[in-house]
Amino acid sequence: MYPPERHTVILATARAAGRVEVQQLAAELDVTPETVRRDLTALERMGLVRRVHGGAVPVERLGYEPALTQREHELGAEKDRIAKAALDELPEGGSVILDAGSTTARLAEMLPADRELTVVTHALPVATALAALPLITLHLVGGTVRPRTMAAVGSWAERALADVRVDVAFLGTNGVSVDAGLSTPDLAEATVKRALVAAAARTVVLADHTKVGRTELAVVAPLGRVDAVVTDSGVAPELADEIESAGPRVVRA
Repeated sequence: MYPPERHTVILATARAAGRVEVQQLAAELDVTPETVRRDLTALERMGLVRRVHGGAVPVERLGYEPALTQREHELGAEKDRIAKAALDELPEGGSVILDAGSTTARLAEMLPADRELTVVTHALPVATALAALPLITLHLVGGTVRPRTMAAVGSWAERALADVRVDVAFLGTNGVSVDAGLSTPDLAEATVKRALVAAAARTVVLADHTKVGRTELAVVAPLGRVDAVVTDSGVAPELADEIESAGPRVVRA
């Protein structure tokens, strides 16, 4: 396959998946990783992708936050595995925070119906999933609801969370990197996520492999504030090792 043909395949894959990884492309295209890196450099010079650690993302995804309804249908199997693995991080009783996001919503749907838990959330889909469970004491944080994520944000939410202390916060994120820590595209949502971290004795991040190595506009917290990152088996081993070296335990579901 000639370079222009590879470039077409790589760009199409990046746009479909939101990210491409060097090792996976090398195997699929039957070329060396060095060849793939040269291809990605060429595509970056054309302004079509941006290089990130271990791969690249298409430029149209930079700063773009897909709606929750769209994200619900992306990487469904991986998100189910992540949510199932995150169940091991639940306290035996006690209290948890469930952040907004498609993976945390899956976790809410998997919470054991026979265990007493106090759940705090600012996410409408999470509240809807839990409202009818008799052993769940549900506290819904109010605020201005962002249609893109169906999460309450703003000063009302921040004030409510300032009075909360829970055992574990299960956090969603758009980016996880050693340099920036946790990040998300929206400044208001980042502020609320910081309040979630501050309210919890432990923080567990749920993030599929496309989020690992990415940095978004608004920084939430450094990795030193995170106890565990639960991701899927598609994460590049070197990225997982880098995250783990910065502090959090990495669980690959």
